[in-house]
Order: sequence, then structure tokens, then C-alpha cells
Amino acid sequence: MDSMQNMTVLVTGGAGFIGSHICDAIIYQGGNVICLDNFLTGFRKNIEHLLGNKNFKLIEGDIRDIDTCRKAMKNCTHVCHQAALGSVPRSVADPLTSNDINISGTLNIYFSAYEAGVKRIVFASSSSCYGDEPILPKVENKIGKPLSPYAITKVCDELYASVFQELYQMEMIGLRYFNVFGPRQDPDGMYAAVIPRFVKSLIKQESPQIFGDGEQSRDFTYIENVVQMNLKALTTKSKEATGLNYNVACGKRITVNQLFQTLRSNLTNMDSNIAKIEPEYVDPRPGDIPHSLANIELAKNNLGYNPEIMPAKGISKAINWYWENLQ
Repeated sequence: MDSMQNMTVLVTGGAGFIGSHICDAIIYQGGNVICLDNFLTGFRKNIEHLLGNKNFKLIEGDIRDIDTCRKAMKNCTHVCHQAALGSVPRSVADPLTSNDINISGTLNIYFSAYEAGVKRIVFASSSSCYGDEPILPKVENKIGKPLSPYAITKVCDELYASVFQELYQMEMIGLRYFNVFGPRQDPDGMYAAVIPRFVKSLIKQESPQIFGDGEQSRDFTYIENVVQMNLKALTTKSKEATGLNYNVACGKRITVNQLFQTLRSNLTNMDSNIAKIEPEYVDPRPGDIPHSLANIELAKNNLGYNPEIMPAKGISKAINWYWENLQ
């Protein structure tokens, strides 16, 4: 991977789960980071260790404010746009805020980058873009009808990126994340992702809720693989690699039932009482897709992506972190 020593990267959502790990990696590679976060879903504790670093600057602000975006963009060479209001169920409950942050906020970032002369934006998209497209594994050039407001926002971000590449000669790279998990992922709140939610319930000796029959499957992707992909997208010299959207995943899937059994088995090694906990099955959630599995050949071929941590190892690493931090 190319050195980042001459790069100053604006990381939006830099105090979030994914964004904070990207900030760490850029600093480690010798780059400079401007972190923009409104702390709506991010946490100061995720970036506390960076606050004294001369290569790190925090701007507390909201991407929905264009002046804040313009201020954050000063002296930046690249943008790594992670800020978003995640969660399909949250977008179903409140489509207006998802639209404001994920579409209007993203457009603010794109346009302020253009105004500032920033050439490359790497941005977080989502596997939810595939919608009702039935074919597995998911291939980047075949997407279906979006099934949730959240999915619509991410499809819209990709469309705007394509227009900015064509009209403004910018280099736009979209990353379609598949069920990212790992340390720092928030286990609290009604919209918590499935792995931290399950782990927290099991540690507390409670039955986790499984929506539907649990036979829905996902391509769970450990955070280190996602960081690797962002760095490769930020540093690639290949112009042909830009203007495209890439799957970021492992190319393997497990069902939610299998996930529960794996988590319970791992945690039983730490507390034998967890072995007897069973899940509670509740109604399926509207907007959820039944199956998710990525083809990652395009990312491998164009960007040299190589997911180094498969789900089983990633789950073990994540559980160790949660065990230490949720007691």
C-alpha cells in the first residue's frame, strides 16, 4: 500500500465505529486526519487516544451544514466519507432524517470537496443497494429495487458520485459494505447491529431477539477488512479503478441462527451459564433483505483487496473486545 505521508484526509463520521478505525489506520500510515463528527452516533471515546496527536484534528460539526463542510475541507487532499445515519429499521421509522443526513449531507460533502479542489472521494455505500435483486452472489453491476429508505439514500449517493465523476472530473469510489462488525461497534439502542446486540444479551444472560426464522443469511465482514479497502481506495494510482462501486465483504455467508450458535459457543468458554440461553424469535423486520453474499472479484482485481480476517476469526476478536468492555 502506498504511503499516506503527504495526504490530509477528511474523515467524516470519524468518531464512529468504522470511521474511528480508519482514522487510526491513516495516522499509523503517516497521514494527516481531519475528523468531522456531530456525535449523533459516534463517540468521543473512539478517538480520545488521537486527540493529542499532531496529525489529528477534530471538528465537531454536522455534514448537513454546508459552511461546516467547507471549513472541514480546507487543506484536505482526500475525503473518506463515512458519516451517515445507518440502520434500515431507523430509516423506516424516520425516513426524513435519513434523507437529510445521507443524501443532503453527502451532497454537501461532494460539492464542498469539488469547490476546494479535492480530487478523490472514497465513500461508504451499502449492500442494501442490491434490494430485491435475487441473484447470489451480488455483483456490482446488478442492483434491484431498493427495499427501504436507507437503501434509497445509498443508491442516491452512488448516483451523485457518478455525476460528480462525469461532470466535475472528480475521482469517486463507492464501497458497498456488507454487515461490518468488530470492536467499538455500539451494542446499545434499538437499532444496534446484530452481533453486538447478541453479544450484549448473552453476556447479560438474556435471550437475544431473532427477527423472523433466523434463516436469513449475511456476509459478515470484520472491520480490519473494511479499513484495508478504504486505504487501498484512497491511495490507488489507477484512474480506471475510480468511478465504480465495490463490494466490501468476505465472499462467505452464514445464517443468523448459525451466528447465534457461534457467538453462544464462544462466550460459553468465558461463562458456562451462557450455554443454556436460547434466542427469542419475533416477527421479521420490514425492509430487511433475506440473503446477502458478495462477489469480491472486482475489488480484488482493481484495488488488490484481500480480506485477511474471515468471519470466525473476526467473531473471536470482537467477542474478546466486548467481553472486556461490556462487563
